[in-house]
Amino acid sequence: MEISRTLQGACFEIHYAAMRKVIATLILACAGLGFSIAGSATETVRKAEEQPSLFERYTNAVQDVILHGLKLVGVRYRFGGNDEASGLDCSGFVRLVFKDTIGEQLPRTAFEMAQMGEKIDVSQLKPGDLVFFNTMRRTFSHVGIYLGDNHFLHAPRTGAEVRVENMEDSYWVKRYNGARRIIRGE
Repeated sequence: MEISRTLQGACFEIHYAAMRKVIATLILACAGLGFSIAGSATETVRKAEEQPSLFERYTNAVQDVILHGLKLVGVRYRFGGNDEASGLDCSGFVRLVFKDTIGEQLPRTAFEMAQMGEKIDVSQLKPGDLVFFNTMRRTFSHVGIYLGDNHFLHAPRTGAEVRVENMEDSYWVKRYNGARRIIRGE
């Protein structure tokens, strides 16, 4: 019993440390994209009267996708799952996030999603891109949302929950199939 509690505590600390790193990366990425936490009331009113630029719409869409995806961390995996209440599978998770945040209707399967958007090289990955893996002995059988700093968000498998993983882990490196950009900008 005591060993179990110790292992649970260690797992929580590892998961918590990884999440802190991802959140810190996201904050830095947002700062690098020109997001500002503070601003004058005059600037806020002026901004409300202006139409957002393409860059602002792009960065806001990416930010919305990532924040909504992070809100779903801990939702249980269910094969064929399409909603938060009953559980989500990998493509159900991605579909829900994109539909709820930017209104994008993505196909039902990871394989079909891999045919959408712009094909991009791993060196060009940006937060909000879709990353694909071969987890069922066929290409594009798994999908997640890239967060930055080699981390992605996904619904992994039966018995697990939506979570953040490191793409540099040997399991994911061996199974990486490519990436697609759905959110267009610049």
